[in-house]
Amino acid sequence: MLKYLSLLFIALLTVSSCVPEGPGGQAPKNLLFEVTISTQVSGRVDVVATADDCNYFTFKFGEDPNATLINETSGIAQHQFTASGRYPLRVRAHSSFDVFTEAWDTLDITVAGSGSTLIPSSGYSSPLSYSGYTLVWQDEFDSTAISPNWTFEIGNGNWGWGNNELEYYRQENASLVEGCLVITAKEESIGGYNYTSSRMITRGAKSFKYGRIDIRAALPSGQGLWPALWMLGDNISTVGWPSCGEIDIMEMIGGSTSNQGDERIHGTGHWSNNGNHAYTGGSIAVPNGSSYQDEFHVYSIIWDENAITWYRDDVQYYSLDITGSDKTEFHEKFFFIFNVAVGGNWPGSPNSQTTFPQRMAVDYIRVFQP
Repeated sequence: MLKYLSLLFIALLTVSSCVPEGPGGQAPKNLLFEVTISTQVSGRVDVVATADDCNYFTFKFGEDPNATLINETSGIAQHQFTASGRYPLRVRAHSSFDVFTEAWDTLDITVAGSGSTLIPSSGYSSPLSYSGYTLVWQDEFDSTAISPNWTFEIGNGNWGWGNNELEYYRQENASLVEGCLVITAKEESIGGYNYTSSRMITRGAKSFKYGRIDIRAALPSGQGLWPALWMLGDNISTVGWPSCGEIDIMEMIGGSTSNQGDERIHGTGHWSNNGNHAYTGGSIAVPNGSSYQDEFHVYSIIWDENAITWYRDDVQYYSLDITGSDKTEFHEKFFFIFNVAVGGNWPGSPNSQTTFPQRMAVDYIRVFQP
């Protein structure tokens, strides 16, 4: 199923380069522009520019000689891309043809139905019903906007979200593309950090105790990438971590090593054992030595009063007994977190082989309860 490209970002740029004064007079000053990628019309980009001492603006969408060039006195331009890709945008404020100030940006464009490689075309799927269970909540990500059940955590948190991570989280890095939620990790400098991504949560909107949870997703690839589909206890603000408990439905530590690379995902439980952090979990490699980026897989847990059991494509790979008195955390409500971290204690930093942007695509999340 197709759906329109969501708002990827609204960027306000203040850095410009000026051409020295020439026959046409002084170059314009204070060039600013704002870019909006439409949430309603797939591939449409709107740009609004302002500058002092400016007679007209030119906007160039793309880098080849035949790229669309728009000449506007209003400072307002619109362009419709017909194919997915990464395109440069050049904005110039002119006092004359030869005298201008210019600034650049890069646009990540995904056009629904244009053959984008962001969304795999194959992979494992799970059913909409199970014997003995009722579907109590789902997000199929097939709307035109991200559901208000999700809110965004912004910035780098405390100590890099407790893991010395390298990214700055923004809402703009999450979008809806072709029936999927896409979280994009980029190499760009914002907020004093060299990478950006998104971290979104259902806290205060959707939380659950027990049930079966299915999440269909395709993952990013590369050293230093750390995608995660996970849960924290609702009471984290009062008892802290790890006393609130943590259930990692899926984590992948990007890289090429046989123990924790792109070909292996992890499922883990974290809790407090007499005030000390305790955890245990298992992992499973992707079939045929490929990558979890190549196609969709379904990451699941079945959670009841006795155990949490992890599955990949309905294959069980780990189970945690939670009946002990030291694991009371796992008998409370938990909310969801989806994010793609960059760097940190576990994955390490990106290296020269890590390419950006990288994306995690989530087709759906479904919660079933007895």
